[in-house]
Order: sequence, then C-alpha cells, then structure tokens
Amino acid sequence: MPERRRLYSAMLAEHLAQQRQMALVAGPRQVGKTTTCRALGQCYLDWDNQDHRAIILAGPKAVAEYAGLDRLHERPVILVFDELHKYRQWKNFLKGLFDTYGDRARIVVTGSSPLDVYRRGGDSLMGRYFLFHMHPFSVAEIARPRVSEQITRAPARIPETEWQALWEHGGYPEPFVKRSVRFSRRWQALRLGLLFREEIRDLTRVQELGQIETLGRILAASSGEQLVYANLARAVRVSENTVRSWVETLCSLHFGFLVRPWFKNVQRSLRKEPKWFLRDWSTSDDGGARAETFCACHLLKAVEGWTELGLGHFALHYVRDKQQHEVDFLVVRDNKPWLLVEAKQREQQLSPDLEYFYRQLTCPHALQVVVDAPFMNRDCFEERGPVVVPARTFLSQLL
Repeated sequence: MPERRRLYSAMLAEHLAQQRQMALVAGPRQVGKTTTCRALGQCYLDWDNQDHRAIILAGPKAVAEYAGLDRLHERPVILVFDELHKYRQWKNFLKGLFDTYGDRARIVVTGSSPLDVYRRGGDSLMGRYFLFHMHPFSVAEIARPRVSEQITRAPARIPETEWQALWEHGGYPEPFVKRSVRFSRRWQALRLGLLFREEIRDLTRVQELGQIETLGRILAASSGEQLVYANLARAVRVSENTVRSWVETLCSLHFGFLVRPWFKNVQRSLRKEPKWFLRDWSTSDDGGARAETFCACHLLKAVEGWTELGLGHFALHYVRDKQQHEVDFLVVRDNKPWLLVEAKQREQQLSPDLEYFYRQLTCPHALQVVVDAPFMNRDCFEERGPVVVPARTFLSQLL
C-alpha cells in the first residue's frame, strides 16, 4: 500500500519536540496508529511480540538498556509501545519508566481502539501524558497533512478522484488507498467481525454477544438519527439501562459516536436524546444519511484535534427544540456557540431552521454544507450570516 502522509505524524512530531509528557494515541482499529507512531520512533516494543514482551516484563531498566538510554544521545530517544494496555500493570510500568528516564526519552503509547478506555480508572499517570485521538483521512488532511496554528485554514481543492474515493470508500487508510468496492466490503465485514467477536469480549463482561451484535446492526442503519433508548431496549429485549451501557461500549470501541443536544440559550430545547453517527460513513447506504455522517465525522475530527492542539476547548452538539426546529450540528468554542452546520447532499435552498437558530444563538457562523456542490475558492468563515457552501470547500478548511 502506498505511503500517505498523515496529519498525525506532524502533530506527534511537534509534541515530542516541544513537550516531555508521553503521547497516548487512541483511535479506531486499522486507522493507522501503529504505522504512524512506529515511523516516529527509534525504539519499538510490541506487547504482542514475545521477545518484546519479555523485555517489558523485565522492567523499566531492561527497556532503558534495550533502547540505549544509558548512552549519550544528541536528543531524547523516542520509544514507541504498541498494545501495551494488554499488560495489567501497564500504567505503573509507564509511571516508573517516565519518572526515571523521562529526561532521556520521549514515550509514545498506542494500541487497539480501547486504549483511551483502559487509561481511565486511576490517576497514576496524571500530568505525565497528553492524549491524541487519531481519525481516518479527511478532506483537509488530504489537502494539507500538516499542523497549523490557526483554527481554520484557507480553502484547498483536492483532486476529484480523491474526493470520490473518500466519499465512496471512507477515510480508513486501506480501503481509501485501494479504492476497490470488493475489497472495501470485505474489509468492513472483517473489521466489524473483529469488533463484535473480540474487542467487546476482551474489554467488557458482556455475555450476550448475539444481542449486542443485533444492536450493532440496528445502529448501523440509524446513522444521523436520534436514539430512543426505550425503543432500542424493546428491539434487543434488554433493559433500558443495559442498552445505554451497550451504546457507550460501542462508542468507546469507535463503532460510532454520540452527538448530544445543546440547550443553553435555546428556548424550549430538547435535552435528552443524543444523535448517533457511525465512524465509517461509507457503510451508510442512504445518500442523505451518508452526507450527514460524512460531515459529522469531519467535525468530530476537527473539534478533537483543535482541542488537543491547545487552540481552545471545542465540542460538537446539535440543536433542536420542542417546535421541531433543528440544525444538524453546533460547534461550541470555549463554551460559546461558534458554528452552526446543516448538512445536505444536494439541497441548495437555505434551511429556515439555520436562520432561526443563528439569530437565537447569535452564532458567528451558520453554514449549509452541500456535498454535491462544486469546489469554490472562497473562505466560508468570512461569511457572517447563514449561507449555502460547498462541502468540498468547507471541509478543506477544517483539520
């Protein structure tokens, strides 16, 4: 598979050059974490490699000797640990290694998708790491795989073949690069099989794997829809609390994610029902649902990336009130409404709900993003009122 430059190579290289804290890199299975992180390091240790495991089990001193930390180097040695969370004492191991050799080494830890779940449940690493979430390829990353100190960028056109591959095959590296419908279908089936048969079993104590797989099939056909937990519970024949727990598990394993309603300054807002989105928009058969999921994944990548780069605190929500006014997304910046986004596949007529919430929230930006519209070399963020913009332009200005 041809090598593609990743935005995260630049993000992690900048972090390792400027900060001493460890970098924990989380993200979906097969998103490119190992390839990206391994390319940055001088010493690579994989828990699934028995020889490497023996070195890790021997303790921080053995790792330091293996990495040559007892010798003088011009710069700190970059150590990369893969699948380390499978070691029960991994946090204590990293704490000891960091506290003893933190001035001589820079440490990157990555692994399968639940790494950010395993890091919870204790503060033994508090202050010793920064967390980075790796996402699939996006329009902006294809256009410019580098870090910017600005939140938004100037528009950049990507080749039409790249756009179509992203839309049809998704942003996960292998299907995006191979661009084969048959390969993409087999890859998607294998990925979901591993998630439901291995990761859920390994991460949780869930015994009803058949029922949670049924829930997964329901959610796979529901991207962009509001979740009504009572209805899901009846469909899967479990309690409402159980189905809530299972949805959270599927989110932690990056099968999908929830976007919760924003209710501050929204009159008669809805406060409970989250919206569900798949992590892989290419598996959505409905064009409208795929367009909304496509934008949702790009916006989630942007808000997490901007926050992790220290550009502010960003969060992704949607807005809806009891009169059925709704806008698909609201990006909140430092706890204030900043960007409203309505996602459409073809619709060019401006949504009245976008205008409605733009005035109510006094939001700086309100954009109706149209997937099928051609690229336009115009900065979408220069507009100060609701406006229809091409997705090819808007998404290239994110991350």
